[in-house]
Amino acid sequence: MPVSREVHLIERPKAMPTLDQFQIVETNVPDAADGEVLVQNLYMSVDPAMRPRLTAGQDLGVAMMGGALGRVVQSKNGDYAVGDLVSNRLGFREYFTSDGKGLTKLTPDPDLSLTTHMHAMGMTGFTAYGGLLHIGALKEGEQVFVSTAGGAVGSIAAQIAKIKNCYVVGSTGTAEKAAWLKDEVGLDAVINYKDAPIRTQLEAATPKGIDVYFDNVGGDHLEAALRRMNTLGRIPVCGFISGYNSGHSNVSNLSNIIYSRVMLRGFVGTDFMHMYADFQRDMAGWLKSGQVKYQETVLDGIDNAPAALIGLLNGLNAGKMLVKLAD
Repeated sequence: MPVSREVHLIERPKAMPTLDQFQIVETNVPDAADGEVLVQNLYMSVDPAMRPRLTAGQDLGVAMMGGALGRVVQSKNGDYAVGDLVSNRLGFREYFTSDGKGLTKLTPDPDLSLTTHMHAMGMTGFTAYGGLLHIGALKEGEQVFVSTAGGAVGSIAAQIAKIKNCYVVGSTGTAEKAAWLKDEVGLDAVINYKDAPIRTQLEAATPKGIDVYFDNVGGDHLEAALRRMNTLGRIPVCGFISGYNSGHSNVSNLSNIIYSRVMLRGFVGTDFMHMYADFQRDMAGWLKSGQVKYQETVLDGIDNAPAALIGLLNGLNAGKMLVKLAD
């Protein structure tokens, strides 16, 4: 019966979360019973989509939910052996028992880092892949704008658009991220939205307008993009970072959707599961060839999980934010 630590939400944030709204709790996890496995989490994923659940959806005083990659350390379930690697939604805790439901067995590619299954080869990468190619219906050679292009999802979306021979503009909030996107990733133009109003910078960076805007932000980014959308443009909406803490995001020109006949659609990764095998094949090839690059920000220990989430919401991460729980 291992001792495990887990993260509880103890107070709902009304704006940016603070460390005192979380608590690290120690608990005893039972050994695996018949039909069960005991899993030790190795890495946990920290994602912007966790923020809305802190306001509504995440219960107080219980272990928080979140994506994780773990290792089976005890098994009384014939479908799993000790040593199997499994992805799960039971992050924010070091150990847990399971009857196997909700676990996905992983067979890591020896040529790729294990942690890529937490981002580029996982649901993060798949969200970018399907959101751009299926929801956004991207065509070769189009004009593309990606917000938060230095983040885990945005960076993959931007690079897929480059692979499809598109003209790609990305926005980000630091000079370091902008330099990586321009010099390492090879985007055609990069906007640091803190340098000048996004509206004027985007207008200068998109002389041929925008066919597809991959939206992670809403707010002023969406308003600026709507001014530049070409007729029959598409806006797959992946995130709403500008409104996660405030609860609202003002956009004054939504009527442009009508005049330019723009498709604006929210989505989640499960909307296009029929593409998953293609995604796994394509992404593995792109990573191995160097066509897709990635960054990781890894904090050590579950004690740092609340700080990792707050840091992510403040844009302190480069690429995917992870917390390492065990070797």
